Amino acid sequence: RSLVVVHFWAPWAPQCAQMNEVMAALAKEHMQVTFVKVSQAVEPVLNRGEPLLQNISKVLQNMGKNSQKVDRLDGAHAPELTKKVQRHASSSSVSAGSNDSAKEDLNVRLKKLINAAPCMLFMKGSPKEPRCGFSKQMVEILNKHGISFSSFDIFSDEEVRQGLKTYSNWPTYPQLYVAGELIGGLDIVKELEASGELDTVCPKTQKLEDRLKILINKAPVMLFMKGSKQMAKCGFSKQIIEIINSTGVDYETFDILEDEEVRQGLKTYSNWPTYPQLYVKGELVGGVDIVKELKESGELLPILKGEN
Repeated sequence: RSLVVVHFWAPWAPQCAQMNEVMAALAKEHMQVTFVKVSQAVEPVLNRGEPLLQNISKVLQNMGKNSQKVDRLDGAHAPELTKKVQRHASSSSVSAGSNDSAKEDLNVRLKKLINAAPCMLFMKGSPKEPRCGFSKQMVEILNKHGISFSSFDIFSDEEVRQGLKTYSNWPTYPQLYVAGELIGGLDIVKELEASGELDTVCPKTQKLEDRLKILINKAPVMLFMKGSKQMAKCGFSKQIIEIINSTGVDYETFDILEDEEVRQGLKTYSNWPTYPQLYVKGELVGGVDIVKELKESGELLPILKGEN
């Protein structure tokens, strides 16, 4: 069993808006309780011509056949709502066990988020659009030092926003994590920058040239194409995989349509303006016309095997 608090409200009534704020505050305090707002004006499940009790019955039916009404409060009475929520939350069979379970589930989720990237920044807003001065300064410092990081907007998830404070025992944002470990907030990062330690603590952004070298040498035979082996997305790419497949040589592919940085950067790196591009042992062989010529001359198979 779990406790669900449903607020039937009207957008035009200011007291309803106040009760929504009270609900939001209670939701932070009672994480095991589900709080739901149902607007009489917009919910399609409701009929504005029906009495409120009938509408409540409809909502209960939608929530599940075992749902039942345990209490009711008419009017905007914040203290009374608080008392009722506290009483039912404590008496609910899910209160003790499920509260621990909810915390455990949240901690698992927080751990996954923290470890989602080698360097994770929990901030207000996004790196492109920070929504507070501290977050903006943090992003500027990380970018200035060429540090590769991913971010999470704590405004997008209130559960994460509140839960991470307890999980990390750090009450403010932004929060920076490296390899799953908390580094700290803006002041700590500023201190690390001043001491010269920031560059050693945080992973650097990989240069495009280095990344291209790694991709080109990912396999002995690498094909940069539009699409994949299974589904070519242009005629030239389809032709070249048919030719390579006929040789029986193993090869890997990279879909340049999925990475614009690689798509544009490889043209300059290889000094070859079109796709597909075929590489053997890190060296450019050419595009579909070159591969066709090599196939006709009998030179393609030895080249693919690294014999020529």
